Amino acid sequence: KPDTYEDFRHLLDRQDIDAVVIATPDHWHAIQTIDACRAGKDVYVEKPLSITVREGRRMVEVARETGRVVQVGLHRRSAPIYVQAMQLVRSGALGKVTVSRTYHRSNLYPHGIGREKPGDPPPNLNWDLWLGPRPLRPYQANIAPYKFRWWTPYSSQTSNNGVHFFDCVRWITGDEAPTSLCAIGGKYAVDDDRTIPDTLHVTFQFPAGHLLNFGMYETSGNRTLPREGYFEIRGTNGTMYCGDRKFEVIPEKGGQFQAPEPRMEQVTIQDAGGNLDHTALHARNFLDCIRSREKPNCDVEQGHTSTSMSLLAKISHTIRKRLEWDPVREQVTNCPEANDLLHYEYRAPWKLG
Repeated sequence: KPDTYEDFRHLLDRQDIDAVVIATPDHWHAIQTIDACRAGKDVYVEKPLSITVREGRRMVEVARETGRVVQVGLHRRSAPIYVQAMQLVRSGALGKVTVSRTYHRSNLYPHGIGREKPGDPPPNLNWDLWLGPRPLRPYQANIAPYKFRWWTPYSSQTSNNGVHFFDCVRWITGDEAPTSLCAIGGKYAVDDDRTIPDTLHVTFQFPAGHLLNFGMYETSGNRTLPREGYFEIRGTNGTMYCGDRKFEVIPEKGGQFQAPEPRMEQVTIQDAGGNLDHTALHARNFLDCIRSREKPNCDVEQGHTSTSMSLLAKISHTIRKRLEWDPVREQVTNCPEANDLLHYEYRAPWKLG
């Protein structure tokens, strides 16, 4: 029987533990990762890395200060099928990539996460500790243990699901952080207690001249792409559709005033693995890096860049404005009030280490 702890700090006090996996509610990831690094533990932290941009930057800083290995659970970076897709795109085979699109879709209409009244927490749940740095509020059954992902103080579906695809697309194309973005959406159909949208569109612009479009649809779950896959990457020579078991490239042909011949051969690559295999490979990479002290496939810095995209989308939607982003200073340059949302004041006694 494994040892269990109500308070994670007791686990971190143990000298016989070399590494930890952090798969707690998202608002705990920053404090627990930082404390684990300072306790001399290497860390595999689930996505999203953080719930604020400032948290993520501090996690990067502490990981570097302490020399710890920190792998973020964006596991497709360890999957052979996605590595092959990345190599093909970065070889230039698709030509100039100018636009990509990806979606999270799940039909939660009509009741979503439901409506609940505040009540007493279960006897085995320390509600005050569960809330941690977030403001004190009454327990509600459609917040914990899992449905916190539909409440803005704790998470969002853009952070929970979108971050997987933001990370994958920008890694495959070789893009770093976007320099502008705009999010629009709302709660249009689902009748529940959620505080996040049920419908959302976000467009990110990368400095190399590439738009990434993300749609979060929780009012319809039907297919959004014409081919199998999680995302579409459109280049001047061909369009890629990529999923966990297969990627396919459809050749482009010249349009008006251009030569009509196909610009490349069709490509189809099949993989017998799947999502579970990819997660196992990502865990294996983490364990290998504990021994080698090399950077893991999704090092904390890369996880921070991708997670920040989801957090900036949330800010853009909240204030209803397009944001210009300086990725070096990590500041919004066209909207001072947006910078106030890059972090929040922790509830005592919790601090960002």
